[in-house]
Amino acid sequence: MKIKEIKLGTVTSPHGFMAGAVEAGIKYEGRLDTGILFSEKPCVSAAVFTNNRVKAAPIILSMKHIQYGNARAIVVNSGCANACTGDIGMRSATETAELVSEKLGIPQEQVLVASTGVIGTHMPMEKMKYGIQKLKLAADSGHKLAAAIMTTDTRPKEIALRVEDTTGKYTIGGIAKGAGMIHPDMATLLCFLATDALVEKDFLRKALKKAVDGSFNMITVDGDTSTNDMLSIMSNGAAANIEINAGNGKTFQTALNRVCQYLAGSIAADGEGATKIIQVDIEGARSMIEARKIARNIAGSSLVKSAIHGNDPNWGRIVAALGRSGAYMQENKLEVYLQDVAVMKNGLPLTMDKNRLSRDINTDKVFIKVCLNIGKGKATAWGCDLSEEYVTINSDYTS
Repeated sequence: MKIKEIKLGTVTSPHGFMAGAVEAGIKYEGRLDTGILFSEKPCVSAAVFTNNRVKAAPIILSMKHIQYGNARAIVVNSGCANACTGDIGMRSATETAELVSEKLGIPQEQVLVASTGVIGTHMPMEKMKYGIQKLKLAADSGHKLAAAIMTTDTRPKEIALRVEDTTGKYTIGGIAKGAGMIHPDMATLLCFLATDALVEKDFLRKALKKAVDGSFNMITVDGDTSTNDMLSIMSNGAAANIEINAGNGKTFQTALNRVCQYLAGSIAADGEGATKIIQVDIEGARSMIEARKIARNIAGSSLVKSAIHGNDPNWGRIVAALGRSGAYMQENKLEVYLQDVAVMKNGLPLTMDKNRLSRDINTDKVFIKVCLNIGKGKATAWGCDLSEEYVTINSDYTS
């Protein structure tokens, strides 16, 4: 088994995938805002969507199309979420899929539609039509697509891995966007994954869910989920490997997990106004489910996030967040670590050099570890600090 990261890898690194992006004027002048990802070969596909009960028109349409499991194109825009837009919004999403269907010569049901931006604004369809008509696809344009989907992101998020296992050689690549309204259970993000591996459809769906549960569903920035979250994967079999399934898919699952964890971590690190990424590791919980619940609760605590921003080693906030997670615990068995420094053992505080620990957490990545010592459950969650800049960004978002 070999898994190697491709330098400057992106979603079009797998064979047979093309992308394009243009400035259609949906966002604002000087910014790419409309793009397409396309497989030259037929695909099997899978996706997960927001759990928010308010779903944008493109999400409703894409949830319908993904049921066929053969999507081979994604059209995406930034600058307009097309959410809470009623029948007009659905017509706009459907028309967008039709335009891409005609452009690429594929059935409309093989097109997924994704949008990100301000909620409650109608899609400027003349600009969308212009953008789709103007857009040109190329195998080296994955980086442009990664830039086109950004909203308040400060940088694109992309990766590709080359894999070699008993089934053959193949590549998995992906791009993502997200910086605000990020919370577990499919946070406000868009993520598009592609692989040239030949993958059995049912296994692809299960593998994606497993990868998402351990990555995108374990990040939090601000506790809010969005109306437009979508994460999809397309597999076109261009690598001509032996079909990957539940029996031989362990390496594929490992590589897919790694791609998702990298992109999820990049989103957490780029949280709106963030100056630090926070990694929370839980060990010795009663189960993996409870470990995940604890990790997410700590990473999402406003008090923990604020303390980390201010370089305050106030581990009591960590324990309080653990306690209100609802997971089973025995206080006299707890251990808590900040940057590998033990601050609590056997449920009791340890003597520490507060000034030194404050200096230790004055860095761009802070590690929190909690050991419950009651089982084998473990999990990792990623978050970021809560800064004054976050409030500034979100106090005039539509201004």
